Amino acid sequence: MDGEPRGGLPVRVLIVDDHPLFREGLRAALESADGITVVAEAERVADVPDVVARTAPDVVVMDLSLPDGSGLEAARRLAEQQPSPPVLMLTMANDDGSLLAALQAGARGYLVKGAGREEVLHAVRTVAAGGAVFGADVAGRITELLAGARLREAGQLFPALTAREAEVLDLVARGLDNRRIARELVVAEKTVRNHVTHIFEKLHVATRAEAVARARDMGLGDGGAASS
Repeated sequence: MDGEPRGGLPVRVLIVDDHPLFREGLRAALESADGITVVAEAERVADVPDVVARTAPDVVVMDLSLPDGSGLEAARRLAEQQPSPPVLMLTMANDDGSLLAALQAGARGYLVKGAGREEVLHAVRTVAAGGAVFGADVAGRITELLAGARLREAGQLFPALTAREAEVLDLVARGLDNRRIARELVVAEKTVRNHVTHIFEKLHVATRAEAVARARDMGLGDGGAASS
């Protein structure tokens, strides 16, 4: 269950941050709670793999900004290890780019420094139990960010397409028909048909199925929407 130490054992935490006073305060907050113990601290990206291998933490609480690199790089390196402990980002960075980069690096949680003690404790326990948790101030932006990233990716994968055509292609790949795409984008259905025609020409495909196949081969569309 989220929030419960697994098997009755304490949640083992590694703190990765280059500010000694912050580490001290975070350690005190974590160890003041039942069922959590801090097994180690580190302050450099280069130190993280060895410390993880030596101490086997259940959760790595990590800052984004470290003296020899980014916590994102440390998270990516950890993802290559087996077993790989989940990473909870705890950082001053509150911008969309950092949040999206953390998600793409595989972080299971993202809190902004200044979060309350109970919020941090809940996040550590949730991530240790296999869940994902994001601060209230960032959670609402995740869906929008991921959608925006998908559209940027569409533009990069198919540079011949305009931004609007990339958006239409993504919706086509998700299984929406022209009528639903028109409703989604608040445009006339004829406008959508024109966009689809241009997409076919630019991708050198003859059918909607071929366009969908091309888009999904590139990772667009979630396959979760159905035509109606």
